[in-house]
Amino acid sequence: MTTLIGALIVFMLVVLLHELGHFTVAKLVGIKVNEFSIGMGPKLFQKEKGETKYSLRLLPIGGYVAMEGEEEGSNDPRSFGNVSVLKRMAVVLAGAFMNFILAIVAFFIVALFIGSPTNKVGFIVEDSPAYISEIKLDDEIVAVNGVKVSNWQDTLNNISNAKDENIDLTIKRENKDLNIIIKADLKEDGYKIGIGSKNEKSLTNAFSAALINTWVIVKSIFSVFKLIFSGNFNMNMLAGPVGVVSMIGQETSKGAIYLINVLGVISANLGVVNLLPIPALDGGKFIFLLIEAIRKKPISEKVESTLSYVGFSLLIGLMLYVTIFGDLARIFGR
Repeated sequence: MTTLIGALIVFMLVVLLHELGHFTVAKLVGIKVNEFSIGMGPKLFQKEKGETKYSLRLLPIGGYVAMEGEEEGSNDPRSFGNVSVLKRMAVVLAGAFMNFILAIVAFFIVALFIGSPTNKVGFIVEDSPAYISEIKLDDEIVAVNGVKVSNWQDTLNNISNAKDENIDLTIKRENKDLNIIIKADLKEDGYKIGIGSKNEKSLTNAFSAALINTWVIVKSIFSVFKLIFSGNFNMNMLAGPVGVVSMIGQETSKGAIYLINVLGVISANLGVVNLLPIPALDGGKFIFLLIEAIRKKPISEKVESTLSYVGFSLLIGLMLYVTIFGDLARIFGR
């Protein structure tokens, strides 16, 4: 039950904010919106206000903003196809933008409650390279191998991706800069020296951490794409609907703050995925509009609908593949 409630909260918030982005910008640029729906399938509730119907539907697997003339031709001057290309681009991109905003807000709340990483050393693993090299608690790391670092993620990345085991740390201790050479341990995911960050609570640190965490997720998604094209891809890197629900359940069971954190992770992921240049996604629609802006005329409805159908079919196929050979394989230990 906890898993179900957590999944519903996350999916509803992520979808609501995404569709609210499309809806709000459509209204702002003067496009007529016929329906704003959260969920798909049969109606559970619907209320009409002005020219727009607001609906809650049975299946919490998505939502939509039905704009006049978006799917078919319309002579209404306020239809989607009759406003400028720039206005339509703004509407298309607004959903992903709201997902990034939701991710930043979620990570900001988490950082306010638990604190956010600083570049100060918060703990040292006993007998680790840092312990042996006499790194002390509250030492502030200002550079790694001569490269200045401004946040903890950069510090870890620079250590992990060092060219060899000898790590030159520049630290600030009691307002003095010191250089310490540490012989790092090589692990599967890079070099480690056995330190952790000191978390501190402040509005400035929380906002900075929220931006950094969102950016880290964006970069990690593109890293997966890079691995796919390089042939080093592993199915464990992806999760389908079953895997996502399972992850939400695990985090929800730990407490509300973990649920908020996973909300941020999923919202940032959805924001990036929706911007991919695949027909049927917002990124694909943006590409169609970009081509229209360059050609000074839209792509034919037949070509666009065909490409969108192909793109949608590929996405469904990928989702099924990841679910069967990823999510279910992990569950049943294959």
